[in-house]
Amino acid sequence: MSKASQKNLLGRIDSPSDLRQLEQAQLPQLAQEIRDYLINTISATGGHLAPGLGAVELTLALHYVFDTPHDRLVWDIGHQAYPHKILTGRKDRLHTIRQRSGLSGFLSRTESEYDVFGAGHSSTSISAALGMAVASRLENQQREVVAIIGDGGLTAGLAMEALNNAGADDNDILVVLNDNEMSISRNVGAISNYLARILSGKAYTTVREGSKTVLGTIPPIQALAKRWEEHMKGMVMPSTLFEELGFYYIGPINGHDTHTLISTLKNLKSMRGPRFLHVVTQKGRGYEPAEGDPSVFHGVGPFDPSTGKVEKKSGSRTYSHVFGDWLCDMAEEDEKLIGITPAMREGSGLVRFSEKFPERYFDVGIAEQHAMTFAAGAACGGLKPVVAIYSTFLQRAYDQLIHDVSVQGLDVTLAIDRAGIVGADGPTHQGAFDLTFLRCLPNMVVMAPADEAECRDMLYTAYRHQGPAAVRYPRGAGPGKPENKIMNQLPLGCAQTIRTGKRIAILAFGTMVLPALEAADSLDATVVNMRFVKPLDESLILDVARSHDMLITIEENTVLGGAGSGVAEILRSKQFTIPMLSLGLPDHHVEHGSPNDMLADCGLDSAGILRAIKQAVQSQLAPILESA
Repeated sequence: MSKASQKNLLGRIDSPSDLRQLEQAQLPQLAQEIRDYLINTISATGGHLAPGLGAVELTLALHYVFDTPHDRLVWDIGHQAYPHKILTGRKDRLHTIRQRSGLSGFLSRTESEYDVFGAGHSSTSISAALGMAVASRLENQQREVVAIIGDGGLTAGLAMEALNNAGADDNDILVVLNDNEMSISRNVGAISNYLARILSGKAYTTVREGSKTVLGTIPPIQALAKRWEEHMKGMVMPSTLFEELGFYYIGPINGHDTHTLISTLKNLKSMRGPRFLHVVTQKGRGYEPAEGDPSVFHGVGPFDPSTGKVEKKSGSRTYSHVFGDWLCDMAEEDEKLIGITPAMREGSGLVRFSEKFPERYFDVGIAEQHAMTFAAGAACGGLKPVVAIYSTFLQRAYDQLIHDVSVQGLDVTLAIDRAGIVGADGPTHQGAFDLTFLRCLPNMVVMAPADEAECRDMLYTAYRHQGPAAVRYPRGAGPGKPENKIMNQLPLGCAQTIRTGKRIAILAFGTMVLPALEAADSLDATVVNMRFVKPLDESLILDVARSHDMLITIEENTVLGGAGSGVAEILRSKQFTIPMLSLGLPDHHVEHGSPNDMLADCGLDSAGILRAIKQAVQSQLAPILESA
């Protein structure tokens, strides 16, 4: 082998089969090359960096030991899966990640045969892997199935439900816990790694299983042997929770030691039944800036790889900032306010609140269902809970929103961030459905602000409303309208006409107000900032319908069942007939790319709105006017 090829192992890897041709001793060098490649690529594009850096050795070991794609690696979320993409034939396209027509930032079954299960939300891997394991057994296929989940993902109820099911049914499944929050403690070292290899080895497991048979007729001796085993394992291992669930537990082991990883995985591969491997890794491993601040480099924009200095974003205030400031101001006024988030402190703008009101701040982890019912319980106890949650994650708490909040009419305020198109995170994260699934709930008030000032007033209005109320706002900055320090409570269900025109009236919701105004200038159309999705301003809708020839509704939500549907329902209930066009997100999942590009693709920029209205006028309105 030439020195050049020795120095460029990654260039020789186009698939896991190429990886398996390497000697085990070469893997640490390959790990370093992957880290360098990740840092250099993501520094130019932005993306999820720190999780992948921490999972390099684990990814190498999994693909080295298991016969992928025949054997199934089921990754949780996908934040940690960039090294997986590099090893599975996609390294030359990594520079396109999260960009329009480029690689997905998550797992996608349409992108690669190695992505065996699509995932953008956390905690799905164990359930999916269990389903695959059962399918393999029923189809008589000899296949290993491995679920890789993070310590954060393991906090979700879905993951615990899956563990309970998998352990009880004695299925052939391996769960790998990538624990990147725990520091490498005294339990993770040479002795622990050695014991992990011993305890997963053939000699030990043969004796262990054999003792069950031989000693089964001598209960006292069997009990003594079991206690000895638990004592020995308890000296170097965490609690027996996973064993109580029916898993054979190994760990914790050093997730950056390829020798230990491969030895342990090979031993576990030879075993049957539910197995659980606890691996401790370091987020941002091998890149000092990411090691020092893994939260910043979890999902990072472009940065200077030599210094780690992140490119400064625009100085515009984001809607998350607006929410965070409002929450602190509101908490000053009302000591009953509590803030709740399912593991989204930074993303939802809760940092200042968590520092200023630590006793009233509750991060419940990746547990959206629990967050909602926890809020409901707090409301029953006389508190005023505000739940900060992304639109896409609110979907996970829908049953609790119905059963625990709506049915009981409880005073819970929802601050729904990332509503509408979010961009680079793609279809699993687009906030495309919240207006549809919220407006059908009894007792629910739903608002959508057109700008930052209106967002602050709507949050105040939702909070003062005695019952469940939601404010949904987009990711990033708004038009730049500064908020008033004094908070104003808006009249419930009242819209606002902001431009008076002729013939055509545009009823715009939230973020669509600004492009509607831009389009209206060319049409001399009336524009209404609807403000409320529920209750709708019925009186204004009917007045506008009487005074115009055509109605247009525009929303950054799926057209199906959305705000426009609500307007149509009112007109039908009053037996009012008028040509109408509803614009919004299409009936398919919107892919990843910049928000502006995606909105344009959906026809929700000002040019697309103008084009759609002109076509509607030509096809619907013109024939009516000609016949009149």
